[in-house]
Amino acid sequence: MNEKILILDFGSQYTQLIARRIRELNVYSEIVPYNKIPQLDESIKAVILSGSPFSVTDEKALKVDLDQLLGKRPLLGICYGAQYIAHSKGGKVEASSKREYGKASLSKIVGQDPFFDGIDSKSQVWMSHGDTVTNLPEDFELLASTDSINVAAYKSKENRFEKPVYCIQFHPEVTHSLDGLKILKNFVIDIAGCKGTWTPASFVEETVNSLRNKIGDEKVLMALSGGVDSTVGASLLHRAIGDQLYCFFIDNGLLRKGEYQQVLDSYQGMGFNIKGVDSKERFWSEMAGVSDPEAKRKVIGRVFIEVFQEEAKKFEGITYLGQGTIYPDVIESISVHGPSVTIKSHHNVGGLPDSLDLKIVEPLRMLFKDEVRKVGAELNIPKAILGRHPFPGPGLGIRILGDITPEKVALLQEADAIFINHLKKHDLYDKVWQAGTVLLPVQSVGVMGDERTYEKTIVLRAVNSMDGMTAEWSKLPHEFLAEVSSEIINNVKGINRVVYDISTKPPATIEWE
Repeated sequence: MNEKILILDFGSQYTQLIARRIRELNVYSEIVPYNKIPQLDESIKAVILSGSPFSVTDEKALKVDLDQLLGKRPLLGICYGAQYIAHSKGGKVEASSKREYGKASLSKIVGQDPFFDGIDSKSQVWMSHGDTVTNLPEDFELLASTDSINVAAYKSKENRFEKPVYCIQFHPEVTHSLDGLKILKNFVIDIAGCKGTWTPASFVEETVNSLRNKIGDEKVLMALSGGVDSTVGASLLHRAIGDQLYCFFIDNGLLRKGEYQQVLDSYQGMGFNIKGVDSKERFWSEMAGVSDPEAKRKVIGRVFIEVFQEEAKKFEGITYLGQGTIYPDVIESISVHGPSVTIKSHHNVGGLPDSLDLKIVEPLRMLFKDEVRKVGAELNIPKAILGRHPFPGPGLGIRILGDITPEKVALLQEADAIFINHLKKHDLYDKVWQAGTVLLPVQSVGVMGDERTYEKTIVLRAVNSMDGMTAEWSKLPHEFLAEVSSEIINNVKGINRVVYDISTKPPATIEWE
């Protein structure tokens, strides 16, 4: 990358949003833990300190050596970052009488400064902090206030540091800060001097050249899923090394109805040297009686690795293993401040044994999901593949709550096919980010004709999101939901109740397990 913005992560829920907003400006941004600052080479044009759930006054506050940063590059502290700079340089940070959370308006912007160029003095911003800066360090001066706090923004005084330092107690990365993207643009483009040339086309060119130089005339093996990530990753590899790429698609018995053949058909003519591997009976056998969600993921991952190893041995001269890892997988697998709680195991990060003796190549490792789709469009990948909803690596295994049997898989596949087909029929599929069905391990009483039934429940889940890090439930029409419910109950024997999940992420997750 010829230019990038480095973001130091102090554990804020919004850190990824900072990176995403900057990338919207066609400037590459990269997140690293606050305590793993790389050498500031020429490619790093500015540094941003993120927010944090911690208080700078806590004994266990996350600390960074500011001497590594101040004056070296333009610096922006956001929320915790702003408070940390004030606290570290002799200012005063105190706990507010009440936590300031939500919308606020700038009440005044002091003087003329490029940071607030084009920003209205009453611009709406988003606050989320319990502490506030009450006294500025002597090397800094006030930039802006709100009605509720005096120090909403401040900056280093002229010529106190070789490069300017800006600090704000609001979150410009959140869309509720109406001019937030403009503020970030002022910092990244005008103050840090970035040119904004990082586009899908430039990414493809740089990545293909890098892959070609890295791999040379060696061979790459890659397992495809039919999804966006693995397809775009394989396409980049194919453009770089051609028929040195070998792929296979494993049927783990947890795919959607008819998906195995559909995926194989969709890859025809794309030059992936693809082979199908039908292993569903093996997966079902290994998962028999396993109910715990994390245990199921581990069994599915283990069997996948075993099948992968067996298939890999059938290829000669393979040196590299291709993976469709994307940036959220990487970030969520890195702990910012010590061991973190496992929400769920990521099937894309690590997991393959050293005994494979293959080097890893991950063309999409630094991209968010929507960026992967843009790169796919640049590569002319068919819209039917690019527009496909995300589908979890463990497949229906984490959409069947409780133990897995072939009968439950078949039941869920039928209900899922009805839901997805109706979304497409009513032109709703492309308006939803991800949709699927969940089979609950409970039965309830129903009535069909004059008969009493005691059958299973299906949950419909549909969400809208940018990258899956946060999600809102989709406001599907009631008439549509009624039609889907009726068809599932009338046509899928064993289902007598359909419900719709209206939970957001957070606090819920998109998948139920």
